[in-house]
Amino acid sequence: MFNSNTYMDQVENVKSVRDDASAMFDRQVSFVQRALDKTKGDRWIWIIILLLSMISIMVVYSATGAIAYKKGVSVEKYLLFKHVIFVLLGIGMIYIAHLLDYKYYAGISKILMIVTVPLLLYTLAFGQTLNDASRWVKIPVIGLTFQTSDLAKLALITFLARMLTRKQENIKDVKQAFLPIMGSVCVVFVLIALANLSTALMLFGVSILLLIIGRISIKQIATVCAGGLVLLMLVVFLGPRRETYKSRINSFLHPELQHSDKTYQSDHSKIALATGGFLGKGPGNSTERNFLPHPYSDFIFAIIIEEYGTVGGLAVMVLYLVLLYRCVRIVNRSPKAFGALLAAGLSFSLTIQAFANMAVAVGLGPVTGVPLPLVSMGGTSMIFTSIAFGIILSVSRDVEENSSVKKEDKVVVGEIPAMA
Repeated sequence: MFNSNTYMDQVENVKSVRDDASAMFDRQVSFVQRALDKTKGDRWIWIIILLLSMISIMVVYSATGAIAYKKGVSVEKYLLFKHVIFVLLGIGMIYIAHLLDYKYYAGISKILMIVTVPLLLYTLAFGQTLNDASRWVKIPVIGLTFQTSDLAKLALITFLARMLTRKQENIKDVKQAFLPIMGSVCVVFVLIALANLSTALMLFGVSILLLIIGRISIKQIATVCAGGLVLLMLVVFLGPRRETYKSRINSFLHPELQHSDKTYQSDHSKIALATGGFLGKGPGNSTERNFLPHPYSDFIFAIIIEEYGTVGGLAVMVLYLVLLYRCVRIVNRSPKAFGALLAAGLSFSLTIQAFANMAVAVGLGPVTGVPLPLVSMGGTSMIFTSIAFGIILSVSRDVEENSSVKKEDKVVVGEIPAMA
């Protein structure tokens, strides 16, 4: 027999569950909205950060399967959890850095440079060595390794922006402007190049771009390039890693003349690209992660293409191109020279590093140890990349605030005649 009371109770229960779900959804939307309201700066850059972070978690989870098996640990419980913590910590650093007025970074850059040079010297002398390169310093308290070149990149770019801004009145003067500026560039370049030539070259390229934007004369820039070439030759042919550099360059220029062990990484990266096809094998179905030495960092772009295909690889490239475009808009709209130089230097550094990593993965450059910004697994790289994003967003926040003030001023000016 049909029981109307039971039926009505069921209807009420369904309504109650639906109302609870609706209320929970509204609370979640409200929480997200409040979080977005507290974030300032270019919203497109925020979206790119979130998308790259999600891509990073998915690809690192897949790429660390082999290393987890070799170490006898669980991917979910150890490697992925550790990476997610650094991703969340990085987003937190972005949020904190973007709230600080970018003008304070001028003073901070001076302190960072004072700390960076001795730290690079200490790393060369006493740092942990891996693949014949001393790049890491171990932090005693927490036991984590710290790559000092990540700090040096951030320190030099912010310091250059500060120096170029302060020297604008006599920017063409060799003694007053050129020598002090280039002294810092050359010292940091040499100290990084002795252990990490690829990072040093990219940083040198970013420095040249900043010098051009900062109105250094063409003759002086030509002198810088000539001096940089001489330093490069000295590091390549006389430095402690000269055999490694020669081997990598020869393997890139003449792969057919080398033994298979010389081109092992690039060969398996190309296999990943070829087997990925247009749409890829699907998430978690990579096979080359079992052969590539660093599929979660240096060759993570190869894993992206293998699992998500050419479509996935192009999508990642587009994200970095959009990032560069949005940063260029910030540079053009920035009312202050320091903000423009700061945003330009950091955005060039991030995008050049991204495309250098992708170029290595597709065989367009010799093998380097450059991670894909905000995607590759790595604690210090993730943190300092996040700080760079935060500083760019701080400049963007200042641009937005100045734009809103100007709009308000125009409205007030327009209302005065009507009131009169």
